[in-house]
Amino acid sequence: MIKYYEEPAKQIPVLIETDILVVGSGPSGLSASIVAAREGVDTVLVERYGCFGGVISQVGVEGIAWYRHEKTVEANGIGNEFEKRAAEFGGTAPEPQSESEAIDAEMFKVVADVMVSESGITPILHCWAVGVIVENGVIKGVITESKSGRRAIMAKRVIDCTGDADIATLAGGPYTKGPKDKLMAVTQMFSCRGVDREKFEKYVREKLKPTYKDWGGKSWGQSDATGNKDIDLFSPFIESPFYQAQVDGYIPKEENIFLGGTWSTLSPEGDATQLNMIFMRHIDCTDVWDLTRSEIAGRRNALYAIKALNRYVPGFEKARLRNFGLTLGTRESRQIEGKYRLTEHDVYNQARFEDSIGIFPEFIDGKGHVTLPTTGRYFQVPYGSLVMKAVDNLLVAGRSISGDEIAHCAFRNMMCCAVSGQGAGTAAVVSLKTGVTTANVDIRMVQDLLKRRGVRIH
Repeated sequence: MIKYYEEPAKQIPVLIETDILVVGSGPSGLSASIVAAREGVDTVLVERYGCFGGVISQVGVEGIAWYRHEKTVEANGIGNEFEKRAAEFGGTAPEPQSESEAIDAEMFKVVADVMVSESGITPILHCWAVGVIVENGVIKGVITESKSGRRAIMAKRVIDCTGDADIATLAGGPYTKGPKDKLMAVTQMFSCRGVDREKFEKYVREKLKPTYKDWGGKSWGQSDATGNKDIDLFSPFIESPFYQAQVDGYIPKEENIFLGGTWSTLSPEGDATQLNMIFMRHIDCTDVWDLTRSEIAGRRNALYAIKALNRYVPGFEKARLRNFGLTLGTRESRQIEGKYRLTEHDVYNQARFEDSIGIFPEFIDGKGHVTLPTTGRYFQVPYGSLVMKAVDNLLVAGRSISGDEIAHCAFRNMMCCAVSGQGAGTAAVVSLKTGVTTANVDIRMVQDLLKRRGVRIH
């Protein structure tokens, strides 16, 4: 039985008023706020942690475009700019399985700071949106909590880039979420120091020889054009040492936790970063109890993983922990019910939409599906998948836009989050400047502005 406490009514001071408020600063939130501010619109970006960047800087995922190959076709928007600006700061290295750059998670904190400042965004860190202000079906702002207390931020347009559709849910918008045992795993990312890079690379090259075929249980050939052509491509994947360590009793095996996965950058100094090797299943990342258990279990199992690497992997004999990600890497929770719901058929069959706000390659990763974009195929992202059904002037961008579970395995990827974020920010700008709501914005004007800013939408 749930117990309740009745909170006394009180006046809430207004922290700031703005034209556009973006909540959440991952690739979608950064993209949305940067494009809005660059168009001369007063923009506020609110982030619950102490740095911008979301899954890049907070979780430690370096491969914003790890799917990219020679024939990959992309939207070429703000997401690609993140890569280029990070490289200018010396904060990238060649991503090991693609034609892209791995972004240094720590350096990207500074890259994001600079891009936010240059754009003229008003930044607010260490601030959590906990409520919404909705009048007659139109959002007017959000309620926040921070060290400054409970405050309101009033805004003419709000863009939910929280990843979990937090603002849309608080506003009463409909959404879908799979049962806990069907949701994609969460991950504790970690990095090591003290790795003998040459010795490890020799082991990979001469003995491990990993390919996408090693991704056990995955389904290939979902579309006629892709087949199983990609399974023999190199993938920095390692699993057998963890299995052997558990068989030998050297490390324990915990229920619903899988050890094994990928690495990213191997530095000359002996750092191995983005060790994506801890997968925890049956976790609802909108449940505080599940999040608490996963954070603790993830760190514990990362140490088990390092112990196994020390014993069974050449080059890792003297490796030790460098750092954990600031928070868990989460993949799936709520998807809003928007005006259009992207489908598996859409992403596998090059869907085209009159209200497209960008394109994304035919790249699917999750729910047992893996398809790499090596053929030039792509689908369009419709504006309707960002538009709330129940609340106006509230847009959603990132991995919680409207779509089914397989479409989500495409649009959840960071570069596609940047595509939807840029589309949302642009639509919010056009709606403000033309005096209409986001639900009634002239999509042709949105598309024209996106194209002028170098985005491929068709």
